[in-house]
Amino acid sequence: MRRLVIDVQPLEYAVARLDPDQAVPADLLTHPGQVLVSVTRTQREVSIICPAKFAPPGAKVEADWRLLSVRGPLAFTLTGIIAALASELAAAGVGLFTLSTFETDHVLVKSDDLTRAIDALQAAGHDVSM
Repeated sequence: MRRLVIDVQPLEYAVARLDPDQAVPADLLTHPGQVLVSVTRTQREVSIICPAKFAPPGAKVEADWRLLSVRGPLAFTLTGIIAALASELAAAGVGLFTLSTFETDHVLVKSDDLTRAIDALQAAGHDVSM
């Protein structure tokens, strides 16, 4: 695997769930600044990844995540990025939640595992910056 540059984002993130018929709060995508917000609707749920302070009221929320973003853009032809990161973190006993966007890949790890995740990624040769 090639050396990746990974940026640790400063905020605490949450993964939230709404029922599939619930509306996504209109203001969720209007927050200024350098934050990631992702909304995915399936037949069974609406999943939202966002800074914890923006988690929708009434949603089932799993909070206390930290966001690590691979510095991109990454070509669509690249293979194995998430697999490599997942393998490196799994070897260190760090659970993760992944998300890919048009330009790059993101990994969320629990706040308590952040130091262990950074250490594992640096030991694998990646450049991790806070």
